[in-house]
Amino acid sequence: MNHIVWGRRQFSAGLGAVALAGFQTARAQGDGRIVLGQSAPFSGPAAQLGIQFHQGAKLFFDQLNAQGGVGKRQIEIRTLDDGYEPDRCAENTRKLMADDVFALFGYIGTPTSLAALPLFTKEKVPFFGPFTGAEALRQPFNRLVFHVRASYYDETALIVRQLTNLGLKKIAVFHQNDAYGKAGLDGVVRALTEQKLAPVATATVERNSVDVRSAVEKLVAAKPDAVVQIAAYAGSAAFVRAARKAGFGGTFYNVSFVGTQALADELGKDGAGVVVSQVMPSPYQPSRQITREFLEAIKKGGDKVQANYSSMEGFVAARVFAEGLRQANGSGRAITREGLIAGLEGLGSQTISGFQVSYSATDHAASSFVEMSMLTGDGRVRT
Repeated sequence: MNHIVWGRRQFSAGLGAVALAGFQTARAQGDGRIVLGQSAPFSGPAAQLGIQFHQGAKLFFDQLNAQGGVGKRQIEIRTLDDGYEPDRCAENTRKLMADDVFALFGYIGTPTSLAALPLFTKEKVPFFGPFTGAEALRQPFNRLVFHVRASYYDETALIVRQLTNLGLKKIAVFHQNDAYGKAGLDGVVRALTEQKLAPVATATVERNSVDVRSAVEKLVAAKPDAVVQIAAYAGSAAFVRAARKAGFGGTFYNVSFVGTQALADELGKDGAGVVVSQVMPSPYQPSRQITREFLEAIKKGGDKVQANYSSMEGFVAARVFAEGLRQANGSGRAITREGLIAGLEGLGSQTISGFQVSYSATDHAASSFVEMSMLTGDGRVRT
């Protein structure tokens, strides 16, 4: 495992930029701009997921726009804060579609994305790059939905495989009491079943809560070798601290949605040994082309964006989206929603800046890339 140093907090500086001023989106599609709508948490216990993802995407689009955009059209993201609450996300989605955004982009979370699903499906608005690996957004197939990241099934399969290969078979699951937590739990159970195993215990935490007392009591009493955590960073950090205080000496595994940088910041030195599965290449290793482009873009942008897995995912999502737009604009065609869908499907199987993607008319899940990382507790991450 290699040691990679990450920078300190820089995301708060960009918070003001997140609350972008509203613009006349109904007219924006025809006046040289392609306006995307993003409902995400920009406040509350999951805020860093929305802030960091947005910063990475905006970093790419701003530099693309400086080079002339796509088909001489600028790309902008209009953001609305949903606080990681489904009802607010549904209302935001209605507002964005009423403003006639071209597509919905970079929604954060399973329960929020599922709240938007029937709304954008009815209005036939493309939904690109959600920050979730839930199967409910992948099956049944919806031609409006395009995924950039691997699924939670992919992540939990690798976690369980690594644990069982280490001889650790007493596995407990700590999960959010919502669609995200259920999606992750299903993935763990599925992977364990293939090994003729089952969770030794499960316990929940409410979304946007850090009340983990009953969960800690239940899971520590089961004496598991490891706890797989399916929660956002605030709840996961609270559980790690409380479980260790209660005497738990096993390991903690998280899926990528936790927000690696935010979790590390929450835990500080208590993060040592905490494992996180990742669905993006490391943002700290310039040996990969997509990472080099990301780090060069940060430098070119004045080092205002922190390099972390969440901002990297926003950057990669924007990069792939732009390729779909270019396909839609081929031979100078007008860019339409149907053209975008056809353009993305037309990408087929290829590497974009070294990142493997595959889209077709029957499969909109671009990647199954997963690897493991570990927090060191001293401001570093190992991959």
